Amino acid sequence: MSQKKYRVIQWATGVVGKTALKHFIENPVIELVGVYVTNPEKVGKDAGELVGLPATGVIATNDVEKIIALNADCVLFSPQRQDVDMVCRLLRSGKNVVSPAGPFLPNEWFAEAFDKIDAACREGGTSYHGCGIHPGFSGDILPLTLTRLMNRIDRIEIIEVIDKLRNPMIYVEVMGFGRDPAELLAKPSRSPEAPRHFQQSMNTLAEGLGKKIEKVTTRLEVSAATEDIPYPNGVIKKGTVAGQHYEWTGWCEGAPLIVYHFYWTMGDNVEPKWDNGDSCYRAVIHGDPPLELRLMGGVESDGRRPFHGLPWTGLLGATAVPAVCDAKPGVLTHIELGVVQPRGLVRPA
Repeated sequence: MSQKKYRVIQWATGVVGKTALKHFIENPVIELVGVYVTNPEKVGKDAGELVGLPATGVIATNDVEKIIALNADCVLFSPQRQDVDMVCRLLRSGKNVVSPAGPFLPNEWFAEAFDKIDAACREGGTSYHGCGIHPGFSGDILPLTLTRLMNRIDRIEIIEVIDKLRNPMIYVEVMGFGRDPAELLAKPSRSPEAPRHFQQSMNTLAEGLGKKIEKVTTRLEVSAATEDIPYPNGVIKKGTVAGQHYEWTGWCEGAPLIVYHFYWTMGDNVEPKWDNGDSCYRAVIHGDPPLELRLMGGVESDGRRPFHGLPWTGLLGATAVPAVCDAKPGVLTHIELGVVQPRGLVRPA
């Protein structure tokens, strides 16, 4: 059976971008037409070489004008930092945009950004969809789907558990691991604006239930290393921060309705120790009947499960591309996009 082909550009090739790029090269319904890179060492390389695949004939460039000039249906936009102006430029050029970099879902904190994006969609006759593992999936569309199994909902908790020693990420330094515990509690490394980004998901989940988040409160607790903890970029010294638990609560009608937990640790040698098991996302819905779902990687040779947060982010964006291209112009939240039906996933290994 013949299938429609979608001409796609991959913008940026970090972990998220590489995952999407590999998917695009291997997916029979996708025609890769361009790759934008920021690392000068990647300029001029074949897209296949960037992800360990045979040559594709598509050569990576850092020339924005070349990318803008390409005839493409969609751009998977995955830079390290959000860039609304560039998103708008791509949309105005006639290209749909799927962005794991956000913004994700409209709320009062990002009204100006979405106004710009909506105007660019109208001008270009294009669509925009922001998505990621969290925000963009585990804290909104996943639990909202699970609510179909409930008779009554009292509270929804989404728990992100990451052992950052076993799953190294740049966030170790950014998030303040290795700092003095009292200093971190007094002045957290995570931006005070972070809850606003995740409130995008809270709002979508609450509104899907016919409710509204009235306020968001935050709490932070830390664990200290019980011994020196070596990791790829250095050492977390004994007594310094080796675990963090952020808790953000969305209140509705005077009671907590949605709670996001983030448990990040540098291995097991921490005190106090939170007993959360392997790295995963847990959706826990309190009510009638109570429900719990764990989203985690498959078991590896050492018996443990890896955390696929960044690769999942790339795939969530990549598999949405056909649906976004086929949708009506405008900003597409999960609600407008509906049930995404991925294309080209069932194929020979």
